[in-house]
Amino acid sequence: MKFSLRRPRSPLMIALFLSFVLLAGLFMGWISGHVISDDNAFRSLTDNIFREEVSGSMLTLHYSLAYPEKKQISRPSPSLGTISADMDRTYQKYEQYLQKLKSFSASRLNRENQITRDMLLLYYQTQLSSRDYPLLDEPLSPSLGIQAQLPVLLAEYAFYEDQDIADYLNLLTSIKPYFQSLLAYERQKSEAGYFMSDTTLNRILEQCSAFIKDPENNYMLDVFSRKLTAYGRFSKKEQTKLINCHKKILLTGVIPAYQELMTGLSELKNSGSTSRGLKHFEGGTEYYRYLLQSQTGCYLSVEKIQQRLAAQLSEDMDTVQKMLKEQPSLLPKLTKGVEINDFKPKSALQYLGRAMQKDFPLLSTTDYEVRYVHKSMEDFLSPAFYLTPPLDTGSPNVIYINRANSHSNLELFTTLSHEGFPGHLYQTVFFGRTQPADIRYLITSGGYVEGWATYVESYGYRYAASLLTDKAASDLTALMWKNRCINLCIYSLLDTGIHYQGWNQTAALRFLQVFGIRDTKIASEIYQYIVETPCNYLKYYLGYLNFLDLKKKQQEKSGSSFDIREFHRKVLTIGPVQFPVLEKYMQ
Repeated sequence: MKFSLRRPRSPLMIALFLSFVLLAGLFMGWISGHVISDDNAFRSLTDNIFREEVSGSMLTLHYSLAYPEKKQISRPSPSLGTISADMDRTYQKYEQYLQKLKSFSASRLNRENQITRDMLLLYYQTQLSSRDYPLLDEPLSPSLGIQAQLPVLLAEYAFYEDQDIADYLNLLTSIKPYFQSLLAYERQKSEAGYFMSDTTLNRILEQCSAFIKDPENNYMLDVFSRKLTAYGRFSKKEQTKLINCHKKILLTGVIPAYQELMTGLSELKNSGSTSRGLKHFEGGTEYYRYLLQSQTGCYLSVEKIQQRLAAQLSEDMDTVQKMLKEQPSLLPKLTKGVEINDFKPKSALQYLGRAMQKDFPLLSTTDYEVRYVHKSMEDFLSPAFYLTPPLDTGSPNVIYINRANSHSNLELFTTLSHEGFPGHLYQTVFFGRTQPADIRYLITSGGYVEGWATYVESYGYRYAASLLTDKAASDLTALMWKNRCINLCIYSLLDTGIHYQGWNQTAALRFLQVFGIRDTKIASEIYQYIVETPCNYLKYYLGYLNFLDLKKKQQEKSGSSFDIREFHRKVLTIGPVQFPVLEKYMQ
């Protein structure tokens, strides 16, 4: 006989237990069928979009993935592709993406997938809004055009495997047909009345001339040789063979391709109008609205953007006037220029990494390199820039410095805060360590990325104060930051005036004179740059204002419990999305 101290369960309890088990099973089945599977299916969709988009270009693929085969992605033909006004197939593909994305209910997705869904929906809808203006895009410009960026992208083409070297050499051979398609596109623009002004054309030709000026000593030869040595998997004999092959391709393929591009563009001289904004072209106003949205990630009307810019400009100018009234000695110091003693870029980045920890979430040790722009390209590239690493390696993180720019050490310090810590490098690494979907690396928001880097510059100026010996260092750096903001705001307002309201050069010069910019040569250069790069200043400054406004809203909402590090953590974790999406998920 067996004894038990437990009471036998009643039939009712057994029935209730069995019912609970049945309901639990049904609930878990529902969860599996409606929630887990929806998230998996959505992630599968975005992974497929990523594979399709990233493999469309060898250059895009290489800068996104060091080892594509590990993600079951086949390398496309090592070609730069072509440029065409016919984008119908691309737009059809975007419409298909939208249909598939909309088939998922946001309520059945987890937070990460909801953010990705909202970001992608807005991105593809925005891209489709440009379909009626195929000839208003301009891939060429003196500073940001493809002819200026291509040598840098190819020079920085990393060698992870032997195949990368073969792909690189093949890409060089594809420059000529790529430029030929570019010329065909520019001829279409010319015939339709959309070709660039002679002023812009001459600046592009000058930039191309600088690149091909001394073919036998072109900087790409030296860069390739050094990269091959660093790769270290070939014998001296094999290296010599590859170096000779590379030089032959450069001299017989790349240089002639640039010469042919210059000849073809020169033939189109006088077919464009004088330098003017998008407003003067058919469809230009609508295309400018598209550019604003796609470049800045801001979806306010142009009029509301102008109002926001004007309000900030007034506020900052009032602040500057009060500071100078209270401390007149600041102005001559600002005019003279401020220097940081014993300045070195690497030590400055190390200092920034330490100083930022009180305002930004901690990031474990990150490897990075500081390199310098080759002398032959110094006149045509930015003061500094950061190259993002492939998503599957997270390295190398490279910051380039242009030594041709005659900036003070303090200005270079704040530039490093923009490009490094807590700017681009920090933001990229932080978001990458949240392990987002691959598509989040490929499709981002320029307004978020550049707006964040501009926003954190204010902290860079603040951190720099402790490195200065001046007793009024904090006020001096604050004044310098306000001065920078005012300049960016003026240029942003000028951008809307030129491209949305149709200001000509005379109107632009009058506007700049109001703010003390009376040097005609400088004012003309500002006008010309904005004509050639619509929305570029807005990408930085309007992006910055969006972060400023978002922080203000969060401070008002949280009151005394507001935590700046937690605010920054939320922003960085959501990642580079358009501002309507960022604001939605910050709530």
